Amino acid sequence: MIADIAIVDYGMGNLRSVAKALEHVAPQQRVVVSSDPSTLLSASRIVFPGVGAMGDCMRELTMRGLTDVVRETACSKPFLGICLGMQMLFEHSEEGDVAGLGVLPGRVRRFFGDLGSQVPEHLKVPHMGWNTVRQTCAHPLWQGVADNTRFYFVHSYYVEPEDKSQCCAVTPYPFDFTAAVAVQNLFAVQFHPEKSQQAGLRLLENFAQWDGKIRA
Repeated sequence: MIADIAIVDYGMGNLRSVAKALEHVAPQQRVVVSSDPSTLLSASRIVFPGVGAMGDCMRELTMRGLTDVVRETACSKPFLGICLGMQMLFEHSEEGDVAGLGVLPGRVRRFFGDLGSQVPEHLKVPHMGWNTVRQTCAHPLWQGVADNTRFYFVHSYYVEPEDKSQCCAVTPYPFDFTAAVAVQNLFAVQFHPEKSQQAGLRLLENFAQWDGKIRA
């Protein structure tokens, strides 16, 4: 039986909480957590979550033979990247000086990395807790989610897309960093929708219904 939504399991990330949230908002759909390439390639939609260090996640993904699977599905079907799953889609990360999957052009940078020990006291790293997300473009996944809604974040690094038009939302800390990107069938967020209460559940519900197309 083909999965309606498959969550990529590469040994890293809070997979069960993502799966439970999707099962809650899409009870009629089959949600599976899988590391099997054939299951992922045949699924209707893909969710790519991640927590931890970029180098560890890339290593686990490679060891399980899933790098090409993620690249292919990120370009071919409705695809949702979450937190580190968003960062890994880019070309390079300052975290461990490692290469990402290169699905999207750009890099991943550490908050205030150029300030060294001179980071202002009120700006903690990691950036953790609730913060506003300002939508910078219309998208089906924003349907029913008010602009400047607060979502839950936990991260020390942020993405810097080479193509600024791919940015779909920003969050202040204190400068605006990219909180979401959207490219054709791919949507990815730095925050955790599965931990963001009703707004996060609405975004996941929208994804469960999304056909991967962006309409004007």
